[in-house]
Amino acid sequence: MTSSFQRIHGGPDQHGAPLFDFSTNSNACGPCPQALAAIGQADPTQYPDAGYTALRGQLAAFHDVDVRRVVLAASASEFIFRITSLAAQRGARAVSLPPHSYGDYAQAARAHRLALVAQTDEAQLRWACEPSSPLGVAHEGLRSLPDRAASAMLVLDRAYEPLRLDGAAALTHAQLQSVWQLWTPNKALGLTGVRAAYAIAPLGSDADAQAMEALCPSWPVGSHGVAMLLAWISLDVRGWLAESLNTLREWKKRQIALLESSGWICEPSDANFFCARPPGMEPPESLALALALAQLRAQGIKLRDTTSFGLPGLVRVSVLPPAAQYALHNAWQHIIGKSA
Repeated sequence: MTSSFQRIHGGPDQHGAPLFDFSTNSNACGPCPQALAAIGQADPTQYPDAGYTALRGQLAAFHDVDVRRVVLAASASEFIFRITSLAAQRGARAVSLPPHSYGDYAQAARAHRLALVAQTDEAQLRWACEPSSPLGVAHEGLRSLPDRAASAMLVLDRAYEPLRLDGAAALTHAQLQSVWQLWTPNKALGLTGVRAAYAIAPLGSDADAQAMEALCPSWPVGSHGVAMLLAWISLDVRGWLAESLNTLREWKKRQIALLESSGWICEPSDANFFCARPPGMEPPESLALALALAQLRAQGIKLRDTTSFGLPGLVRVSVLPPAAQYALHNAWQHIIGKSA
């Protein structure tokens, strides 16, 4: 018996891994060799320390916070569902989301029968993401949210902060201390298949952090995830990441120029991905876009349709190396030529 429920994500699908995958926001310069080596040296024959003492201590030192504020998670998605569960236990009735956002925020709310509302003041759990997905831009109104969240949980998803190519974070260091900060380093390291994440709890929220621990099963992060998180905060990996951002900036300029030369309209973005409208795909041409994306997928090229984000007619395009960019360009020209 199969479930009728489908999760819409980028990355590998029923056809396997695409040859040129523009649908996932993973760092295309990866995998980070130092982090990959650390994962290869992890011992899968042993349980991690159930308290993750060394890992939590090193993450706390890296972020300069009390170790009691570090909450480990099996993945960002697991954390999303767990903190939504905590909010429901605390009497939450509504959740607010960014206008266009990752589907698990809403799915977790629905699983706990919490209402989805547009007005943040009506929500007891509030989600923000910066740079946002799928647009890769600043979260509108984020600066004012911490001051209005005294009676609510505010979670800032920082998955793409390490992949920021332009701009700066909206919140000051002091403001960040009043919100949950969710970190998923696997994207920045080009290692999305390694599932591990962590969050920094707001200052003075020890009870919530302890409650999150109480809701967590034992060993949420395996030995390979521990190795990745430890590598993430090492100096050599931080150096590799900084160099990769310079490469991604150059690739992004080339990719946008190549797409625009074919009539694509590329939206502004601060991250290693952006949204674009292929020529002739203005709404309501959803069937035409779906057909074009299917034809691209048959040629080993995958883009992320943003209809599920509430942005019909657009696709989210991650920044890939020049060879992949030309493959997309040539394949699109072939599709347009066949339909002409």
